[in-house]
Amino acid sequence: MFSKILIANRGEIACRVIKTARKMGIATVAVYSDADKDALHVEMADEAVHIGPPPAAESYLIIDKILDACRQTGAEAVHPGYGFLSENSKFAEALDKAGIAFIGPPVGAIEAMGDKIESKKAADAAGVSTVPGYLGVIEDEKEAVRIADEIGYPVMIKASAGGGGKGMRVAYSADEVAEGFTRAKSEAKSSFGDDRVFIEKFIENPRHVEIQLIGDKHGNVVYLGERECSIQRRNQKVVEEAPSPLLDEKTRKAMGEQAVALAKAVDYFSAGTVEFVAGQDKSFYFLEMNTRLQVEHPVTEMITGIDLVEQMIRVAAGEKLPFGQDDIKLNGWAIESRVYAEDPFRNFLPSTGRLVRYQPPMEGTDDDGLTIRNDTGVYEGGEISMFYDPMIAKLVTHGPDRKSAIEHMSRALDAFYIEGIQQNIPFLSALMEHPRWISGNLSTAFIAEEYPDGFQPRSPSGHAERVICAVATCVDHLYNTRRRAITGQLNREGYRFPNRRIVRLDGREVHLSVSGEMPDYSIAFLEDGDDKPVHVHSHWVPGKPVWSGTIDGEGVSVQVKPTLTGYALAHSGVSLEADVFTEREAELAALMPIKEPPDTSRLLLCPMPGLVVSIAVAEGQEVKAGETLAIVEAMKMENVLRAERDVTVSKVHAAQGDSLAVDAVIMEFE
Repeated sequence: MFSKILIANRGEIACRVIKTARKMGIATVAVYSDADKDALHVEMADEAVHIGPPPAAESYLIIDKILDACRQTGAEAVHPGYGFLSENSKFAEALDKAGIAFIGPPVGAIEAMGDKIESKKAADAAGVSTVPGYLGVIEDEKEAVRIADEIGYPVMIKASAGGGGKGMRVAYSADEVAEGFTRAKSEAKSSFGDDRVFIEKFIENPRHVEIQLIGDKHGNVVYLGERECSIQRRNQKVVEEAPSPLLDEKTRKAMGEQAVALAKAVDYFSAGTVEFVAGQDKSFYFLEMNTRLQVEHPVTEMITGIDLVEQMIRVAAGEKLPFGQDDIKLNGWAIESRVYAEDPFRNFLPSTGRLVRYQPPMEGTDDDGLTIRNDTGVYEGGEISMFYDPMIAKLVTHGPDRKSAIEHMSRALDAFYIEGIQQNIPFLSALMEHPRWISGNLSTAFIAEEYPDGFQPRSPSGHAERVICAVATCVDHLYNTRRRAITGQLNREGYRFPNRRIVRLDGREVHLSVSGEMPDYSIAFLEDGDDKPVHVHSHWVPGKPVWSGTIDGEGVSVQVKPTLTGYALAHSGVSLEADVFTEREAELAALMPIKEPPDTSRLLLCPMPGLVVSIAVAEGQEVKAGETLAIVEAMKMENVLRAERDVTVSKVHAAQGDSLAVDAVIMEFE
């Protein structure tokens, strides 16, 4: 076994590998860029080596710098994590030449599966079900149309070397094939330096299901069940689960055996994932093979009890797998929610900055057998950089069945408090309450279909409204009780502080009364015709960002932040500001003037924290609607800012290379 390994990565996956290595008694080496000098993975590792400036192309992607770090520290092996150099065959080859073990698959397997056309040919030869299509070189539009006619519409035109949705078009007619072929080739050439494209049948209303593999150097390969990753946005996974609500045991076995056959055909060892596109009728077709550890691997670990990172390390050291296919049993259900630094209310634009507060839910297994796991690479007070992907954490829950895992995830998200940057927890919370998600009626178009106009917070209604109103009333009652005790005001003999409250949310008023003292309160809703009060129990004290307790015996978490006249509250995808008044306060508040928001129609504001890539206009220039004004970049994402109407630029406040905060003024218009 290795005595020291280097992790050629950063963030949560670097921390994840370090935890397993520490458990195995293996020393670890971290590498870091200037932007990551104070990162959690650097602090956790036994040693750390600086490898360059913040851009990944000048640090984490430089093979020679990783090799130098290995030589400096005496690392015997390298775990690449995912992304960066994890599927780079030249990196694996360079390590081999240097006598350093690569904790991953052989070079030949990486190369065979790295090209989409060649991997489909290999899959077809191994007897894996593949999407009907044409994998040869397509010379021109005319040939593309002929091939599409033979396959049958709709078809997918895809770049061979593509990824992330680039060089990809869906066509429903010959005209669309002709246009899509030209655009896909051009996009593929500019994005990957390779203009080869292929055409295959497009599976409508598809689902994304993948099989996790693990193999050793002795010819043993087993599959560890499947994951469903159909909840995607812009071809990027958002929520994953294991097992899949689509599959039955027969389909699972067929997919698993085909994945193993493909792995054996390319002499595969280590962890890998074979991805399939699946129809609602349980038909499935090979999509691609990822020759690395997947972001969503924790859900497989939760239902199998197998530490995939540990097995990768042991396989790289030459050990045999300690289990066979018959030993693999799937236990319960696991769900992973990716918590990203992005603003769900601004079309998920990246959000960077300091984590002023970072309070994840408590990890572990409760008395009901429900588990929370949180894989992260951040800490309170740390910074989310604009140079890398926006991952904050991967929140995972496990329960005996899908329903319990979803409910536990919903509660865990309510208890996950982040302040200082925007994050997508409100969206994830709303998703957990969505009837279609709960039913398991999924497809890769789920988000586009259910949120066609972008995400807006759920309106408070039903049970969620009662929870928010009850918590707001209890919090206000506790704050007022505390203030009176501190100041001595209103404590004169015979005075009783009013127990009635009016909660205003979304322009509506809810009338309640509260009685009792911490930890037990009784809340009566005065206008719903139900005379039975709600019993609230909580030891929450002012200052804690998450109110936790029970309402009529049901565990509840609500995020609470005081505002001028009430509280900002978040629960189950509902995010709002609730004003809480006594009846007299409500009368006086109604007389207060309403402050109108400032007019920003003549300003171009930065939609996200980021770096100005370019300013496309000059002062005094007349600009037509739709023309580019500026480009701002953050977290590998470029945002093109265009004129919404015909304008004349009066003043430019930003320049190329400037680092801007959200809503910073870029330019003014006449």
